[in-house]
Amino acid sequence: MAERPIRLVLTAGESSGDQLGADLADHLRRQHPGIELAGIAGPAMQAAGVEPWHDLDVLGVMGLTEVLSHLPRLIRLRRKLRQRILDWQPDAFVGVDAPDFNLGLARQLRKRGLKTVHYVSPTVWAWRAGRTRVVARSVDLLLALFPFEPELYAPHGLDTRFVGHPVADQLSDRPGREAARSQLGLAPDDTVVALLPGSRRSEIERHARLLSDTAAWIRARRESARIIVFLADRRQEALFRDQAGNDLDRNGIEIIAERTRTGLIAADAACVASGTATLETFLLECPAVAYYRLAPATYWMIRGLRLIRSRHIAMPNILFGDEIVPEFVQAGASPEALGKAVIDWLDQPQRRAGYRDIARGFRHQLAAGAGQNAARAVLELVGAGRGQLG
Repeated sequence: MAERPIRLVLTAGESSGDQLGADLADHLRRQHPGIELAGIAGPAMQAAGVEPWHDLDVLGVMGLTEVLSHLPRLIRLRRKLRQRILDWQPDAFVGVDAPDFNLGLARQLRKRGLKTVHYVSPTVWAWRAGRTRVVARSVDLLLALFPFEPELYAPHGLDTRFVGHPVADQLSDRPGREAARSQLGLAPDDTVVALLPGSRRSEIERHARLLSDTAAWIRARRESARIIVFLADRRQEALFRDQAGNDLDRNGIEIIAERTRTGLIAADAACVASGTATLETFLLECPAVAYYRLAPATYWMIRGLRLIRSRHIAMPNILFGDEIVPEFVQAGASPEALGKAVIDWLDQPQRRAGYRDIARGFRHQLAAGAGQNAARAVLELVGAGRGQLG
C-alpha cells in the first residue's frame, strides 16, 4: 500500500499572514510534491494550494478589548478546529503569525502528540517579553523573520531558525519607480502620497476618518498632490468610504485596492498604519510616517500594565535602532502631526536619499530565501528526510 502523503495544517489570521502562508505553501509543494495542505487560508494561501477550512476573516480582530468581545466565538472556533485537525491526523500544525489564536491551539495540539510550528516570532522584543516562555511551551520549532530573534529564545531551549523575510525576497523582482507610476496611471513628475489604513476591519474603522482628515490637511498645502488610499482588498472600499465621511471625493482622494506594493514604489512618501506594512514600506525604500490608534481601553490597559518594552512601534525603527521613520500613536496621531511629517519628507530630498540607502541595505540582509528555508525546516521536523527535498 502506498505511503500516505505528508499532511500539514496551516492557519493564518490576516492579509500579511496569508502572504507568508502562501509563500511557505508554495515552497512546501516545490520541495515535496503531493503534500496535502489545509487550514485557515486567505486568497493567496488558497491559490498556493491550501484547502480552506475557514477564510482568514474569522480571526480578523486585534487589541485586548476587541479580542475580549469576540472571545466566545474564537474559543468555539478553536475547539472545533482542534477536533477537525485531530480527526484529519496531519503530520504537523503550522501557525502563521496570529499568536494569540495560534499558540493556544498549538499548545493544545502538542499535548495530544502533534508536532507544532510557529512561523513569525511574536514581537517579544517590543512588548510582553514573557511570551518567550509561552512560545517555547507551545511549539517544537519557531521560524523567525529577523536575525536577532533566535537568541531571545535560547534560554528556553526552543529550536528557533532565522529564515529571512519573504517580503524582502519578493521585492527583488519589484518594478522600478517609473514602471510603477505607469501601471497606476501616474505622471513621472506627480507628487504622490500613499495612505495605508491597515488590513484588518478594526483598523479601517479606527483609521479611515483620520486618514481622510490627514489628506485634507495635506491637500490644503499641496494642492496638486495625488493622494491615494491603498487597500489590501477591494472588498474593503465600501467600509473605508463609510468610515471616512463625505470628504474623500471633495478633497480629490483616490482609492486603489490590491496594488499596495506598486503604490509604495510609486509614492514620494507614505502614511502607514504600524504593522507589517511599515516594514514593507521600508524595504520598498518609500519614505514613511508610521501611526496607530488602538481602542482607548486597550491602549490604557497596555500602558497601565507596562506591557510595552520597545520605545518604537515601527519595524524600520526597531531594525535601525533609532527613529528613521516618524511615529505617532493614539491622540498624537492627529491629522496635523501626520500631515506635517509627510510634507517634511516631501521637502527634504537629501533625507529621502539617505533613507533609501539604509533601506536597501536592510533589504539585502533580510532577503535570505525565507520560503525555501522555512519549508525545509518544517519538512525536516516531520521527518520528510533531506533526500526527498530536491
